[in-house]
Amino acid sequence: MTHHVILGAGPAGVIAAETLRKLAPQDRITIVGDEPEAAYSRMAIPYLLIGKVPEAGTHLRKNPNHFADLSIAMVHARAQSVDVARKAVALSTGKNLVFDTLLVATGSRPVHPPIAGMDSPGVHTCWTLGDARKIMELARPGARVLQMGAGFIGCIIMEALAARGVNLSVVEMGDRMVPRMMGPTAGAMIAQWCQAKGVQVYTGTKVEAIEASADSPGLLQRLGSLLGIGAADTDAGDQPSPLRVKLSNGHTVEADLVISATGVKPCIDFLAQSGIQCKLGVVTDSRLRTSAAGVFAAGDCAEAFDLVTGTTVVSAIQPNAAEQARIAAINMIDFAHGRDASAELKRVPQINVLDTLGLISTSFGQWQGVAGGQHVEVTDQSAARHLSLQFDGDVLVGCNSVGWTEHIGVLRGLVDSKAHLGRWKAVLQNDPTQIAAAYLACVQAQGEWSGAQDARRR
Repeated sequence: MTHHVILGAGPAGVIAAETLRKLAPQDRITIVGDEPEAAYSRMAIPYLLIGKVPEAGTHLRKNPNHFADLSIAMVHARAQSVDVARKAVALSTGKNLVFDTLLVATGSRPVHPPIAGMDSPGVHTCWTLGDARKIMELARPGARVLQMGAGFIGCIIMEALAARGVNLSVVEMGDRMVPRMMGPTAGAMIAQWCQAKGVQVYTGTKVEAIEASADSPGLLQRLGSLLGIGAADTDAGDQPSPLRVKLSNGHTVEADLVISATGVKPCIDFLAQSGIQCKLGVVTDSRLRTSAAGVFAAGDCAEAFDLVTGTTVVSAIQPNAAEQARIAAINMIDFAHGRDASAELKRVPQINVLDTLGLISTSFGQWQGVAGGQHVEVTDQSAARHLSLQFDGDVLVGCNSVGWTEHIGVLRGLVDSKAHLGRWKAVLQNDPTQIAAAYLACVQAQGEWSGAQDARRR
């Protein structure tokens, strides 16, 4: 019986397993997850932090018997190495799993910056359900919270923390917020918006050290003092000491909780001796095949080939993970039956939509522009609106927007379609706000023309 092994119990792993089961009812399928939890979505953790969902609401499948009903085995362990020749995965439990096909869908993990005091009690990442439980204990109303990092994930975490009523400071080493998603004007506008909402933002700043602040009262002691309750009457035994965070700008910030959101990287260390080609992630072709026969990759850990740009790309967003998992599963079945891979990934979209304390911003495609390309932008600071367009010839290849909620779909459509704008490029260069008209004139017209051509051929 063919055995398909999937490393990773996140969205990519789950979707791949379900696709495999649909296509191969009799095959053996095993998912290996390294957390002692039911399969869950990390994207749901912010909703857990603000109380919109219970822990069960983060689970990818609500029926606790879902995988058992599909005869999909779940193993709680960490992959330690892969032997391509023997087609075996060594697990942290000491056991080996032999496979016919293997999907690497191990996702990513937080970067641990080399800062003195990062291992102090009260310093946490916000990546797992275990992290969320610890944060909910400490991030109480009035708590002093310092967050390191204001990238895409960091801003999502910041939104949840602000909703919990904490006194929040954010430190970003880049010269602006979300520097890998937004240009200078847009990133600065987001920072100004957050400051106006009561969040202290430090950009162009690093955390240099974290240390215990023994002479500063903790949150429970401060609340007790306000309520006239003695220290002996507050349950502070399990609470970490307050922290003193030293910044590169000369400031020192007192905190009850420090959250590290300084970025993530693919979980691929266990492949170091496997011979499987890796760069930033596991390198794949457009059919999600790695350099090893029968081994595929999908999701945040995959550096997949993008047919549009002709390059390999890590794009850690859930829609990409889902599509890559589906395609990988189809091709795993093909491989198991000795067939050529039949499913192909057409592109690896670069898509980000972010809600930062009520301010919507977007980034699509090659938002930083291309060599030899043209750029135009328009900004209304008073209305917190900004639009930046990047062209390659007469094709819109990327954009940033802040506050343009009515045209998000149009922006994405223009970038995704790669439609030739013709005379509309000059219109957009003169007035970028004419994006809706350009979309209707170019993208929709092109679609109607293609449909008419198809009809004639039929």
